[in-house]
Amino acid sequence: MPEEKKRRPYQGKPGNKPRQGKFVPRGTRRPTNQNQAVNVNVGDKLLITIKRLGINGEGIGYYKRKITFIPGALPDEVVDVVVTNVTEKFIEARIRKFKQKSPQRVTPIDNQEVGGVELAHMSYEGQLAFKQDVIRQALEKYKPEGYESYDLRPTIGMENTTGYRNKAQFPVREVDGKLAVGMFKRNSHDLVDLPKVSTQHPATLKVVRKVRDIIAELDLPVYHERRHTGIIKTLIARVSESTGDVQLTIVTNGDYLPQIETLISRINEELPEVVSIHQNINADKTSLVWGDETKRLWGSEYITETINGKTFKLSPRAFLQLNPRQTQRLYSEAIKALDLTQADKLIDAYSGVGTIGISLADHAGEVRGMDTVPEAIDDANENAADNDVANAIYYTGAAEDLIPAWADEGWVADALVVDPPRTGLDEELRWTIIETQPEKFVYISCNASTLARDLVDLTRAYDVEYIQSIDMFPQTARWEGIVKFTKKH
Repeated sequence: MPEEKKRRPYQGKPGNKPRQGKFVPRGTRRPTNQNQAVNVNVGDKLLITIKRLGINGEGIGYYKRKITFIPGALPDEVVDVVVTNVTEKFIEARIRKFKQKSPQRVTPIDNQEVGGVELAHMSYEGQLAFKQDVIRQALEKYKPEGYESYDLRPTIGMENTTGYRNKAQFPVREVDGKLAVGMFKRNSHDLVDLPKVSTQHPATLKVVRKVRDIIAELDLPVYHERRHTGIIKTLIARVSESTGDVQLTIVTNGDYLPQIETLISRINEELPEVVSIHQNINADKTSLVWGDETKRLWGSEYITETINGKTFKLSPRAFLQLNPRQTQRLYSEAIKALDLTQADKLIDAYSGVGTIGISLADHAGEVRGMDTVPEAIDDANENAADNDVANAIYYTGAAEDLIPAWADEGWVADALVVDPPRTGLDEELRWTIIETQPEKFVYISCNASTLARDLVDLTRAYDVEYIQSIDMFPQTARWEGIVKFTKKH
């Protein structure tokens, strides 16, 4: 067995370690006597003035100096609420009625019982300002070196904030004797049937709704969560913004799917935009949507999407940003921030199917990328070949292992771009970056909190030149941004 990898001890400067305990946002600092007992119980009715929004888009106020979280409330509103949860540190409540409304409040188009539209009651101008503030809150929590003077640029928004989501991933259940396809209510497994979702691409909604109708007419058995019976669990439709083609995946509770030929025939007849049909098998009792096995039932193995002139093949489980319109802007901002030359050797870490590195390849001398998912690396190298990109090659493995191995062989990167999952950079990779110190470095983040945490270490070797927020998900509290670093000398 290989020797277990040893973790380096934390060697940060005094005061650089993240604080422990629950985060209290800027402007709402906990008073010194907050820990005194507050006599409040579930069901009590309170009157709260909202001070600001928290990182999940919830309103934040106080009851007798105890922090109170109120979903759906906006800053400067006065709300009559009922308490839903009480802990030692905070109160949670829901709105009964408004005593004073914010000028930023608008009437939401969508059903806010479900997730994905938690800020639909806020003006788009207000949403963009909030997403600039989200990174400010995270920085004030973790306090990386120099954070007070960071250039936090205004959020880049969208002209049209509807129809941007290229994938619908909707459970199918029987509700009140009828088949429903939609999303679960927040913090529950009660399915809400959703004929309309303003943020979804119309083609994805059309496909999942029509397939639901076909399933009902063929009387195919759908999944019953409590009994763990039935077959069809989830319908997943992904559309290509550039071609209009739709890829359909049917997630099933086991390998058996009855009346496959009839089902495919009906889909072909009624949904000609569907060019690819797959079955994913997930027989486990789990909240995870995808199982390990996916098989093609009919049509193409892939659909393709074009981003900044490059075309990418997308198998059912291949990762691509859910907003292809803003993805083009995101990659353009990354190209600008890196300021590559034809002499630069670039590393594309957490590469997925190679969308970022291949988009940057024309601006660099050589690109090497890596991911821990072998199928993603196969797709990345195939995407490079399909786009006639001869200077990009992708490897299976972790960045924290491959980067020092390449350096030992004499291949040292001049530039680095990282686009990690919401969990942020692996601790070993943070130390690898600090040790190798590429001259040019850009971090694409989808989580302001883990980014701010990572900056505590990274600012040992780099200064933050700016952080550019980009709104990839209008109507939600989700944050995306680009950090441009300058190496310390």
